[in-house]
Amino acid sequence: MARQFGLLSFGALLVIVAVALIAYVAQLIVFVEVLALIIASYGVWTMILAGIRVKNPEKYGRGAYSTLVMGVILTALGGAWELNIRGTDIIITLALILVVIGILAVATAIPSFRQKPEPEPEQEQK
Repeated sequence: MARQFGLLSFGALLVIVAVALIAYVAQLIVFVEVLALIIASYGVWTMILAGIRVKNPEKYGRGAYSTLVMGVILTALGGAWELNIRGTDIIITLALILVVIGILAVATAIPSFRQKPEPEPEQEQK
């Protein structure tokens, strides 16, 4: 039976939305923070999904690393939005996003430096 990652993610999103609404009703957060909490929490779920995909990769699906990157970006955006809502200076919020994007760029580039160079093809002598 094929893995149903879409249905699994939809169920996780419903649970995340329910928890965010419960946090709002319990007055742990204000209403404008609900969407930021949903985005950040779904980013965490996406990172967990990346771990699941490492163990069970799909033949033509998105790779685990790509899924992890999307989760990190969603978590950073949701967290930055939350910081902005709570009154943190906008420069700190933008710095958080830039640091996360920079770390992802470095992490993506590093494996290319560790790979052995391909041997140059020998030219045929005439």
